[in-house]
Amino acid sequence: MYERVYKLQNAISGEPGNKYSRSSLYKDAWRRLTRNRLAIIGLSIIAALIFISLFSPFLATHDPTLRVKEDSLKPPGSQYWFGTDILGRDIYSRVIYGSRISMLVGIVAVGISLLIGLGMGAVAGYFGGFSDALIMRIADIFFAFPYILGAIAIMAVLGPGIVNIFVAIGILGWAHFARLFRSSILSIKNKEYIEAARALGASNFRIIIKHIFPNSFAPIIVFGTMNVGTAIIVEAALSFLGLGVQPPAPAWGQMLSESMRYINTAPWMMFFPGMAIVFTVLGFVLFGDGLRDAFDPRMK
Repeated sequence: MYERVYKLQNAISGEPGNKYSRSSLYKDAWRRLTRNRLAIIGLSIIAALIFISLFSPFLATHDPTLRVKEDSLKPPGSQYWFGTDILGRDIYSRVIYGSRISMLVGIVAVGISLLIGLGMGAVAGYFGGFSDALIMRIADIFFAFPYILGAIAIMAVLGPGIVNIFVAIGILGWAHFARLFRSSILSIKNKEYIEAARALGASNFRIIIKHIFPNSFAPIIVFGTMNVGTAIIVEAALSFLGLGVQPPAPAWGQMLSESMRYINTAPWMMFFPGMAIVFTVLGFVLFGDGLRDAFDPRMK
């Protein structure tokens, strides 16, 4: 996936990036995106998830934490659309509220990775030398650790909780953004319009923000969109292991963990939160893949 995203840089950042050429690029990309049916399906899934997350209190039919012992392990029906768990809690309402946690973790964690990665990548790519070598070697250390194992190690130190999930996933993901932004800077920092900006007295910060970042925005947003799905999977894995959001707050990974003992007697406990994870990640992957194709006309 990373190699595909990197290919966007040559198509976007090779020529002077005035606002008119960028506007034309985004218009053409939007036109190609709307013709990609899979990308529209992914965008529709994401839009639906955002809607569900924002209006969970109105869409849920029961209190997601309410325990009704008499309704323990009831199959899906008119009263409980997705059935109930061992404690008599409504699975439909818990899945609806669980979307809030997954979307929040995906967006906030990727946002943290993006901020750290852009800053480190800018320093490494623009200034080069010792700072470049040091930052890239630190990034190599992060690349050496599997994503989920690294998150488990950080959570074991920090302890469970949604804020610590933000920190763990955000810290682990910055290296990819840093390498991507560094690559963009190296490809355009010696272009004529960058040299002209320097000659006119523009500061390094202004050059990076006003001239380099706009020409690197497309591959960054593509990779960031795909990375949201990865963050959601990691959050679900942490919750499954008991290192994520703690009960009674509903989380999809936690619901899967609770369903393992009843996979034969109450399969609905596993099916609905599992499908929620699948469709959520699928939506971000399809949309991110469509964005990649839209911004790079050569990839058809």
